[in-house]
Formats: sequence, structure tokens, C-alpha cells
Amino acid sequence: MGARVLIVDDLAFIKLIIRDTLEKTGFEVVGEASNGVEAVDMYKRLKPDIVLMDITMPRMDGIQALQEIMKSDTAAKVIMCSALGQQKLIIQSIQLGAKDFIVKPFKPERIVGAIKKALNMP
Repeated sequence: MGARVLIVDDLAFIKLIIRDTLEKTGFEVVGEASNGVEAVDMYKRLKPDIVLMDITMPRMDGIQALQEIMKSDTAAKVIMCSALGQQKLIIQSIQLGAKDFIVKPFKPERIVGAIKKALNMP
């Protein structure tokens, strides 16, 4: 069985693309959240192996959600995704504990590679 993944993005079509990519490569998508508030709640409830999280979202952005998740679980594995590709956000995410940063639009193998690397999978 593959790793358990929580997908966090406010755009339904992005979640669909990521889910499709992950399920085809043997990962289990345990939940989908549309904002940071949902992400933090679902992380605590579902205890996924890894989170793929967008930065720009309503209610609570990905940076704030990353901080909350890391506060509740210092071993959390979170990969940030954003179309912004801004150096400042990438650096901030990594400093706050993110394992990687994927810039949209992304190739499916980039997502899979980032997850395998973060989870030390072959």
C-alpha cells in the first residue's frame, strides 16, 4: 500500500489532477481540503503520511496552515505548491518545516518524486 496523502488546494480541478496522478502511482488520497482551516482539522483527524498544500487559499493560507500543522506535529511532512514561485515564499515555507516546494504548473512526475523523496521511498 502506498503512502497516505492529504491534498489541500482551493481549486477543484487541481485536486482532481493531483488525486488522479497519485492514485495511478499507488498512493492513497485520504482527504481533500479547500483551505487552511480544513487542512489543519483534517491533518489532525486523518494523520496522513504527507500533505500537498497550496499557498494561496481563502480563510487561512498555506503558510499559516503549515505553521499550525508543524505546531501540532513537528514530524509532519508537508510539500508546498504554488503558482507564485516567489523566492520569499519558498524560503519561508522551507524555514517553517516544509520538505519541498513545487511550482505550478507542475509535471506529475515532479509531485510523485517530491513525495517519494520526503518519505524516503525508492
